[in-house]
Amino acid sequence: MPLELTARARTSRISPIRSMTAECARVGGINLAQGVCDTPVPETVRRAAQAAIEEGANSYSRSEGAIELRRALAAKMRRDNRLEYDPESEIVVTSGATGAFYVACQALLEPGDEVILFEPYYGYHRNTLEALGIVPRYVTLRGADFALPLGELEIAMTKRTRAIVVNTPGNPSGKVFGRLELEALGAIARERDLFIFTDEVYEHFVFEGRKHLSPASLPGLRERTITMNALSKTFAITGWRIGWIGAEPRFTEAFTHLHDLVYVCAPTPLQLACARGLDQLDPEYYAAIAFEYERKRDQLCAALADSGLAPQVPQGSYFALADISRLPGANGDERALSLLRECGVACVPGTAFWRDGDAHRLGRFCFGKTAPDLDEACRRLRNLQG
Repeated sequence: MPLELTARARTSRISPIRSMTAECARVGGINLAQGVCDTPVPETVRRAAQAAIEEGANSYSRSEGAIELRRALAAKMRRDNRLEYDPESEIVVTSGATGAFYVACQALLEPGDEVILFEPYYGYHRNTLEALGIVPRYVTLRGADFALPLGELEIAMTKRTRAIVVNTPGNPSGKVFGRLELEALGAIARERDLFIFTDEVYEHFVFEGRKHLSPASLPGLRERTITMNALSKTFAITGWRIGWIGAEPRFTEAFTHLHDLVYVCAPTPLQLACARGLDQLDPEYYAAIAFEYERKRDQLCAALADSGLAPQVPQGSYFALADISRLPGANGDERALSLLRECGVACVPGTAFWRDGDAHRLGRFCFGKTAPDLDEACRRLRNLQG
């Protein structure tokens, strides 16, 4: 037998987000493609990381994460999400929310199982499922508000369906799932005995008075919900890779073993720094996130509208979708590259989030940027009008 890659490796592909980031760096553009969140890290968190390193907290933590962080996360979920999780047995610290999703899929799904993904989907969700031999079944959210089509959801389900993925607030849509929608999903999950996998990374990025609601907080859903989150966006520490899973003990033991097998543990001093931030930052910090990013959303969407790239104003997250179909190019990838070359602003083509339909019409723009970078990006976009 010749020495060659596996079929899994041969079909793997670089994320369009990564490829656009690389092209943007090559031409020296402003990167509104990747959600790197290059705003400042809270000083409390920065100082705590430095102190942890200097004090010698540089070896492995326990596989399930440092107890200081797990206790802080339990308190955070009680306060923000109305969720009660035992930090000793029901919380696992992971290498980001993507690490959380990977180990949850490894532990709870078999190759050939089917999972509902709402389209537009987050590319890492789709790619993780496919890499593990799990079959995504797509249900397209409809209209400007990305409404949930329950009839189409029922049609998409088969005897092999094992889980529903709920990303709220959504990436790239910015959709914030409401109580009625989550209750409807919960009723379906209970009737069919399905898991609900949640990705709640953008929970504090909600606008116009909306409130984030964790599915596990609804009656009858905790036992089947795998709650996944990360501090990457909340503390602007996307490179630290600090995420977590909240779930029942019968699942978390397996999550811990699988996370240890792949990642060993999240960085110990950074775990301790996040625990300090969760313990010390006051509620005003989190309220300010929504205020600041709603202003940035409005700034970017106004510039997109002025440039003739009609935006879909998001309910949450720090991404906005916009119609890039007027740009030169035969498809979404070519149009995104045309935008980068014409005005030096990078977006992600919709091919990263849709299989077809809006894949070639829409692009995703990130407004999680410093004020000078966002100001300059908006100036450049407006120059497209001429």
